Amino acid sequence: MIHPQTLLNVADNSGARELMCIQIIGASNRRYAHIGDVIVAVIKKAGPNMPLARSKGVKAVIVRTCKELKRDNGMIIRYDDNAAVVIDQEGNPKGTRVFGAIARELRQLNFTKIVSLAPEVL
Repeated sequence: MIHPQTLLNVADNSGARELMCIQIIGASNRRYAHIGDVIVAVIKKAGPNMPLARSKGVKAVIVRTCKELKRDNGMIIRYDDNAAVVIDQEGNPKGTRVFGAIARELRQLNFTKIVSLAPEVL
């Protein structure tokens, strides 16, 4: 469960290292975001000489959460960190690589480019 002011790791090579969620896109009064939700975030840490700079607002999709994800078949998936992938206006990732495992549910939410870049899909 990601809510505003939550710090997230960045799971791609877009140049950002850490994000802070400031708004959840989709409804005006949504309290929490889960895997597959799009958020508006601010870059808190960024790599040197990268196109994305610190304190820049970006859109990101959540790919991992510490809160467990329950599937219909009874399987429960839990990750060690909260992570997101920076995306552009069309929903394509800004980076060319995705690090770490991501959930299969992203494919159903039309983030197929992120799923294809990921090394492992759970």
